[in-house]
Parts: sequence; C-alpha cells; structure tokens
Amino acid sequence: MSPSNGNPVYISRALEPALSQAVKDFPAVVLTGPRQAGKTTLLKYLFSESHKYASLDVPDIRAAAVSDPRGFLALYPPPVIFDEIQYAPELLAYIKAKIDSSRHDKGQFILTGSQNLLLSQHVSETLAGRAAVLTLMPLSLREVYGEPRRPLPWEREIGLGPAAEGVFDIVWRFLLRGGYPELWAEPDRGARPWHGSYIQTYLERDVRSLRQVGDLTQFQSFLRALGARHGQLFNASAMARDLGLAVNTVRAWLSVLETSYQVTILRPYYRNAGKRLVKAPKVYLTDPGVLCYLAGIQTQEQALGGPLGGPLFEGLVLGELIKAQVSRGQESRVYFWRTATGREVDFVVEHDGRCVPIEAKLSSTPRPRMADGIATFVRDYPESDRGFVVHAGDMVLPLGEHAVALPIHLL
Repeated sequence: MSPSNGNPVYISRALEPALSQAVKDFPAVVLTGPRQAGKTTLLKYLFSESHKYASLDVPDIRAAAVSDPRGFLALYPPPVIFDEIQYAPELLAYIKAKIDSSRHDKGQFILTGSQNLLLSQHVSETLAGRAAVLTLMPLSLREVYGEPRRPLPWEREIGLGPAAEGVFDIVWRFLLRGGYPELWAEPDRGARPWHGSYIQTYLERDVRSLRQVGDLTQFQSFLRALGARHGQLFNASAMARDLGLAVNTVRAWLSVLETSYQVTILRPYYRNAGKRLVKAPKVYLTDPGVLCYLAGIQTQEQALGGPLGGPLFEGLVLGELIKAQVSRGQESRVYFWRTATGREVDFVVEHDGRCVPIEAKLSSTPRPRMADGIATFVRDYPESDRGFVVHAGDMVLPLGEHAVALPIHLL
C-alpha cells in the first residue's frame, strides 16, 4: 500500500513469481494487460539489472524497429524488454529467428502489449512454442492490502472474526478509485480527472488503431451504455436498437472493448463447454473506478443508494476472482449459472476439476436465504465444493450446509 506522504511507491504484484519463473523457462515472455495496469513498472522492477529496455510506443524507436529490424535488434540485443510490441509486429519474425539461433537460452525477450487479440494473433503465428503469455490486470484488493499472494478462501482455513480496523474504508475507496496502480502509488491524486484522461487516451490511441471503430463519439456513448448495463445479460439487438447502431457494429465494438481489457465477458456455466459459447453472456466493465466515472458516482453514498450499487459490488468480486487466477499464470475460469426456473449463482469458479459457487451481496448482514442458489447448485453438481456468499459486512458465518458468508476483505 502507498504511504500517506504522497510519494510514489512500488506496489508488490501477485504475478511476480509466475513472471520470474516464465523468464527462467522460456526464450520469450509476452506480458499483456490493459494500458496503465503497471506492466512497464513491474518489468523494470524485476529485470532492470538483467535486461535492456526499449519502448515501441516512442515514434522514432518504433520507426527504427519497422524500417530496419535487423539493425534494431543489433542495437538492442537480448536479454531485452520491448514495450508495446503491437506497434511493431514486423519485429516478431526477426525475434523468432534470434530465438531459434540460440533456442536453449531462456529469458531472451520480454514483450508487452495492451491489445490482447491482435497481439495473441501475431505471437501465435511467429512465437508458438517459444513464448509464455501472461496477463497483468489492474491492482486487486489483496495487492492494495499488501497481501498479493494470499491463497483463495477455498485453499485456506478461515476463522471467525471481524474485519480489521479501516478495512472497509479501503474497500470503498477501491470501488470509487479502481485498481490502476498510479492512483494508489499517488494517493492524493484526484481519481475523476485521471479516469477522464484515461478514457480519452484509450479512445484516441487504442480504439483508433482498431478498424471496427469509426465514430469515437458514438463509441463513447456505447461505452457509457454498456456501463449502465454492467452485470446484465448482454443483448446485442436491444443495445443496437437503443443506440441506433447495426447489430454487427455493437458486436464488433464489444470485441474491441474485450480486446483492450476494458470489459469482461462472463459466460454461463454448463458441463457441456460448447453451450457456454452460444448462450448469452453477462458483460462487466473491468475496472470499478472506470465504471464509477462513467456513471457519475463520486461518493460511497451514491454507490450504495444507486441502481448500480449491487452490480458494482458484484463486479468487484468478479475482478478479484479473475485477478487471482491470472496472477498465477492461469487461464481465467469463472462463469455464472442460471436455471430455466430462475435459480442462479453469480459466479462459478473452476479449479482442480471442481467448482466453487459464489454469490456477491452488497449487504452487511448475510442471511441463510442468500445461499439458496448455492444450495441448488450443489444439489445439481454434487461434485462441487462448498460455496461462499461474499458480502460487505465484517463476519465469517456458516449459512447452512453448503455455504459460508465471507467478508469481501477475506476473499
């Protein structure tokens, strides 16, 4: 956590062990994640003494890399970090040749990028089998608390007890500010101007580079409309009708947001994995601070009393679950569950071949009925583990046979 004197500090990241190990195991490592998630800071913190550094976001450096790849790699021989590699994808073929000339050397190249789909396509075409791909998301609550590698609740013993003093001040501050490291490394910095600048930069730089977007004003309206539907089932036809857009445009723009890590698309849980791809998903904005900015939420009272209070808390829980998985170098395996009769569970987490059902409740008073969906899920999937009702209170409590109430700070 940041000190109160306002001096920027490095915040320890949960991904550090997986990233360090990948550099020891692979000739190349690709680190993806949204813009401003802290990729460059993390890499410089871990590898500044062992690797040179070049940012392809800088126009003259990018021009040198594109116009003379061989000369550029001679100027920056491995081990080296190339930041924002998606701006010079032509370089990847030459990096492949360098790797193949000394295939057994590990950690030769560390590459970063903030556009997942485009970067993954280029990497899979040129560096298949040569590169590990990891994702760095914005800060999690556990990283803000200074416990980045704390095990998940189903991996540890959880005792009864209240929250530590001041914990919920941090939770609500996190909801309003979001998880981008700069806002926590500089605690006195205003969150709202920062988010406004972030969204404008995102629109001008990342969105313009993706061809599906023409009118940035319409796209920004689409982003705000999506924020108003945070945590709801995504209906492309209804949104297209409301915004006066073509359905294919809505789907393409959602893909742009997912590609640049601005939204999380949550698919329904079925034993048959094929069904997960064809049924309607839920869509969440990835960062709660961005959502609060778009919705005009500036205080805890606005968040609690407004229609987005519950979805905002739900999205916070989802973010913590996803960040915990990807920070271990794992693929995110989180879903939602809903029956034809209306029974539902907010999240189902797959791990080690089993499932953990989780409900998110913006309440300080957990009650047994909050676990009804979990009980139904466990009856339908008896191989699943016990579930958790993650709440805004401060106590760990049993909620019947199949669930435990868990405060958000212990997730």
